[in-house]
Amino acid sequence: MTPLTTDRLRLRRLTLDDAPFILDLVNQPSWLENIGDKGVRDLDGARDYLRNGPLAMYEQHGFGLYCIERANDGAAMGMCGLIKRDTLDDVDIGYALLPQYWGHGYAREAAHATLQHATRDFGLQRIVAITSPGNASSARLLEGLGFRFERMLALSRDDEVKLFGWSAT
Repeated sequence: MTPLTTDRLRLRRLTLDDAPFILDLVNQPSWLENIGDKGVRDLDGARDYLRNGPLAMYEQHGFGLYCIERANDGAAMGMCGLIKRDTLDDVDIGYALLPQYWGHGYAREAAHATLQHATRDFGLQRIVAITSPGNASSARLLEGLGFRFERMLALSRDDEVKLFGWSAT
């Protein structure tokens, strides 16, 4: 995949070399609270997360989560991309940034580029997103991109999320 670019960002496929970054990102308090504990405790665990998550998704679907890098210096800031979950009928968009990059519009910019990629390169006309019930900032970001709250959804017995939907038409 050719990296996706915006004025300020570059979104590229993750590699096993991103394990140190992933270890940091998935253990941030905000990740643990809003996305959940992936059990990644060391670099080997981060490489397993990459192999079984984003790298496997690229192989199976041609898309996945991408590393968000700042264009001017290559700093890894977060992840954004498309996910096909067994628990959802539609492809969903996901994103997470390290806290020091919040509040600058990077997540919105990355998500907008990802939606364009989804429609242009994969012909997807409907994308969904899920957020934890208390994650108001993610809900605002999604609504700003044209997503609409559809319903509460139980992903498991203990995990209820807000489901948002977006249509290209």
